[in-house]
Amino acid sequence: MNVKNNKRRRDSIEKIEKAFIQLLQDKEISEITVSEICKITQLNRSTFYANFMDVYDLADKLRVKLENDFGRLFSDRDDLTEHTGALKMFKHIKDNQLFYKTYFKLGYDEKHQVMIYDTERAQKDFDNKHIKYHIEFFRNGINAIIKMWINGGCVESPEEMAEIIKQEYKGR
Repeated sequence: MNVKNNKRRRDSIEKIEKAFIQLLQDKEISEITVSEICKITQLNRSTFYANFMDVYDLADKLRVKLENDFGRLFSDRDDLTEHTGALKMFKHIKDNQLFYKTYFKLGYDEKHQVMIYDTERAQKDFDNKHIKYHIEFFRNGINAIIKMWINGGCVESPEEMAEIIKQEYKGR
């Protein structure tokens, strides 16, 4: 029975995602074929096409999954301070380095906004002036730091990275 979320189907999707991410480390998305993914996973093409239209649909579904996981980190906003929020973020990124590396490689950071931004706080801190510029500056700065950290192999601990962010915003 092909139930939408049965274990066998979830396992197949996970295998496909892992193979795709593995291939993306050495190839561009346009060079990856469904046949390659099926060969690595030892799954039939019909299994792939039962879950994805093509490799671009697979990439997009991975993006949505990552963005949803990231969003859930911050679902309990009452439990967050700027330091604990940054720490949660860096721990999640370290635990999912390959996903984030893939996310940035596919250029999703330029097309989609995964970063959650506290507009209310920015309005207070910046006297409600030029907020859109501050938001853009903040998002691009955080993305650049994350990319640098991932490309360096996440050598620094999540705690160190959270402290770096805290120091950048000291006095605000």
